[in-house]
Formats: sequence, structure tokens, C-alpha cells
Amino acid sequence: MRWLLLRLGGAVFVLWAAATLTFFGLRLIPGDPAQAILGGPGSQASAEALAQVRAEYGLDQPLFTQYLTQLGRLVTGDLGTSYSLRTPVVEVIGSQIGGTLLLAALALIVAWAIALGLALWSTRGGRIAAGVGSALEIVAAAVPHFWLATVLVLVFSTTLRWFPAVSTAGPEGLVLPVLTLALPLAGFLGQVMRESVLDALDAPFTLSARARGEGEGGVRWRHVLRHGSLPGIALSGWAFGWLISGAVVVETIFARPGLGRTLLNAVQLRDVPLVVGMVLVVALGYVVMTVATDAATRVADPRMRAS
Repeated sequence: MRWLLLRLGGAVFVLWAAATLTFFGLRLIPGDPAQAILGGPGSQASAEALAQVRAEYGLDQPLFTQYLTQLGRLVTGDLGTSYSLRTPVVEVIGSQIGGTLLLAALALIVAWAIALGLALWSTRGGRIAAGVGSALEIVAAAVPHFWLATVLVLVFSTTLRWFPAVSTAGPEGLVLPVLTLALPLAGFLGQVMRESVLDALDAPFTLSARARGEGEGGVRWRHVLRHGSLPGIALSGWAFGWLISGAVVVETIFARPGLGRTLLNAVQLRDVPLVVGMVLVVALGYVVMTVATDAATRVADPRMRAS
């Protein structure tokens, strides 16, 4: 119960901090929110129309009063209405969240598979394999999404013509966006998993299993694999938030509908309710994933349950 209460308190703090930083951060962007509501600077709205919109949306109030009003609506579950789309924020998020969650989930699975496979191979193949594996992990972790997406499009779309350059509704349209998100994450996860696998190979429980006559394959799959995956499990909550932020770039490059692309457009239009609502949904997903990974770590590691 104490563990659960601490997690709930942390979740409330994260959501409040996300909403607060997003609200004030948008206010630092040059421009008038009233103009954004009326269609942007190109709308040539009159002074009377701007004044009417400011009064209707409370933009003529002091900034802190606007913040408290926004916070009060969020506490009651009211995310408001999008300035630019004239649609409730809940409906906008509901129509876009499915594609982003699918993209993030597939990228996390692919990154896990690549990282774990590379960690097991590099720790079994000697010094050369360890050096090659370490170099691949460092390069993959350092590659930015926009550069990797460009290379993948040039190789697999323009040259080989295996996959479309623009994301389509079919499964083939997911391959390049998923790889763009998964490869850098796999490099990072592979580094921590490889170190954990090396520690497990020298651990007393591994020596004990070998002393009982268990084969090398059984030792790796029954003991080393479980221990080596613990850092990856613990980092999966952070990885989810990292993937969602990366989706902003990936969905824009591949013209894929989703939260990332919608969020980018909302920031450019200074659509405060939509940006705050989407950031809160992403933060809530990050909190849920973090709690889930903490629970999974306790299940996989008996030492956590004992402590």
C-alpha cells in the first residue's frame, strides 16, 4: 500500500508539472493566442473581433488567473475545446492516439528484440563480437531520428523500393517508421543489457547452475536471460515517453497521422487546450508505463520483493 501511495503521489506531481510547464511554455512563444483562435496572423482579424475572442476565452484576464482556470478545468476532467480545430480536445486525442500507441508499442518490441539478441550474441562470441556489438550499440544510440529516417527512405524506398516513403494504411507502411524509432532505442537498451548479461555470467547462481550440470543454453535462457532483461524492464517506462517524443519527428517525416504530428501543428498554432491535453495524455501514459515496469521488475527479480 505504501508503494502504491508513493506512485500515485508521484503521478499527480508529474501531471501537474507537465500541465504547468506546458501552459507557461506556450505563453513564451511570440504571438497572440486570440489570433490563433481566429485563424492565425493571416486572418487579418479586426480589433473588435480580437477583443471579443479574448473576452470569450478569458485571455483578457491576468496570466495566473488563466492558469488557475485551466488547472481547475483539468482537475474536473475537462480538457476544453481546440482553438484551431473547433473540436473537443478529447475527440481529437481519441482519433489520433491509436496510431501513435501502435507505432510506439511496435518500436518498443523491436528495440527489445534487437537489444537482447545483440547483447546475448556479443557476450558469447568473444572479444571481436563484444567490440563489434559495443560499436553498433554506440552508433545506434547516437543516431538522430531525422537522419536515420532519411537514410532508411533512401535505401529501402528510393533505391530498393521495398517499402513506401510515406506511411500507408497497410503493414508495409509501418516498417520504416518503426525502425526509425526502434534502432536508436535498441542501441541504448543493448548497452545496459550487455553489462547486465556479463554480470549474470559471473554471478554465483550461474556458477551453481553449471555445477549442477546444466548446459550452456539452459544457463543462458533460464538464468542469464532473466537477469539480463531487468535493466530493459526498468527502462521501458522511460522508453515509452522517449518513443512518444520521437513520434513527433517520425510522424512528420513519414506523413503519418498521430499524436506527434497533431502536437507539432498545435504548437505552431498556439492551440493551448490541445497542446496541454495531449501533453497530459502522454504524461499519464508515461506514469502508467513506469508503474507497470516497476511491478514487472518486482515479479522478475525476487530481490526487489524481498526488499
